[in-house]
Amino acid sequence: MDLDRRRLIAVSALTGAVPSSMLATPAAAAPLSSLGVDANMLGVRAGGGADQTRMLQAAIDRTAGARVPLMLGPGDYRAGDLRLPAGTQLIGVRGATRLIFTTGNALIAATGADHITLACLTLDGGNKPMPADGGLVVVNQSRDLRITDCEFVGSSRCGIVLNQVAGAVTGNTVTGVADVAIYSLDARGLTIQGNTIRDAGNTGILVMRSIKGDDGTLIVDNRIEKVANRSGGSGQYGNAINVFRAGNVVVRGNHIKGAAFSAIRANTTSNIQIIGNLATDLGEVAIYSEFAYDGTVIANNTVDGAAIGISLANFNEGGRLAVVQGNLIRNLKPKRPEGTDPNDGAGIGIFAEADTAITGNVIENAPKIGICLGWGPYQRDVSVTGNVVRNAPHGISVSVAKGAGDVVIASNVIAAAPRGAIVGTDFGKTVAADLVNEPTRFAHLQISGNRVR
Repeated sequence: MDLDRRRLIAVSALTGAVPSSMLATPAAAAPLSSLGVDANMLGVRAGGGADQTRMLQAAIDRTAGARVPLMLGPGDYRAGDLRLPAGTQLIGVRGATRLIFTTGNALIAATGADHITLACLTLDGGNKPMPADGGLVVVNQSRDLRITDCEFVGSSRCGIVLNQVAGAVTGNTVTGVADVAIYSLDARGLTIQGNTIRDAGNTGILVMRSIKGDDGTLIVDNRIEKVANRSGGSGQYGNAINVFRAGNVVVRGNHIKGAAFSAIRANTTSNIQIIGNLATDLGEVAIYSEFAYDGTVIANNTVDGAAIGISLANFNEGGRLAVVQGNLIRNLKPKRPEGTDPNDGAGIGIFAEADTAITGNVIENAPKIGICLGWGPYQRDVSVTGNVVRNAPHGISVSVAKGAGDVVIASNVIAAAPRGAIVGTDFGKTVAADLVNEPTRFAHLQISGNRVR
């Protein structure tokens, strides 16, 4: 059956009429998109200042029921609180089909509806008021969601809000949102890939769970720029990517520039992989694994410009078990942004406390410490081998406080560390000068084979 014939059957079923123009169209001229139904044929017209929610909703309901795409042509369509039933496929012309938010909780919403597709649409919030949990698109309890090649602009809250969703959000652009660009709660198998996010008020991508558990979201190959911290606080906001309580998440290949706090912040996660990301111009810790985390891999990332390059903190809260390998960290800043604890460190390449292997990293231009290990007694089973540290007043610091646990520091290259290549500290205060010259002074430390100049 040729494409025109398929389209003829679909439109006939929906409208009860056969447009004569279709009969005259040769099959060879029919593009792939002709498998859908033109919204014009269902009474939806672009342009004008009238709210078209009612007509659009009727067209969505009819095409979704028939399991055929609804095609929106170029132009503006004013609407609010459009509800998508299962099977909705709403497709526009990329860069030319604009849905303009009028009023309601969201421009487009769905609950308990599977197999939804939104493609090639521009959704414009016009910065009009929304409720606290609002967004341009809000989807709850949905399987096989697809949001692709869409543009989201001017939301007074979030861009995309997903709750218990499985599917993919790919190739979209989100700009000028007041809160979170892409927000996922309790995902069921989600991919967030290849999106561009600019000028987010609080967070670029937020993946979280109601309670700590398996999530499995893939956050890969996104470009995130200019994330602010409108809501304040000491790091809850202002992050390009934030993963909270979500286990088995992969954060890979993202390009991040200009976040008020962190490029990637992982809080109370399990088995997270943070691999191959590029992060520049960060206000606080570039890559952060904190609180009750376990099983963090941070590898092959590049950090240029942050208060701390990589931090694995909060052994006192149960944070432990990590690999930090092959990262390039440079040009660190001597202070954190306003709102953070003034006693928190800055100017540090890598900070770690417990059950961690730190190997093969290169750190250059750290205003205070290249690699900082432990905080008082909060230090256990850390290995620091084969790293290169250049231009840091202290090359490597290690806790020698009462109760501090075992550390191996071996085969590292430390250059231009005028205040000591390897020093012992007690709650951050230097209490032992260069331990390269006294490698056996502390029983819990094994120091050997380091090259210092």
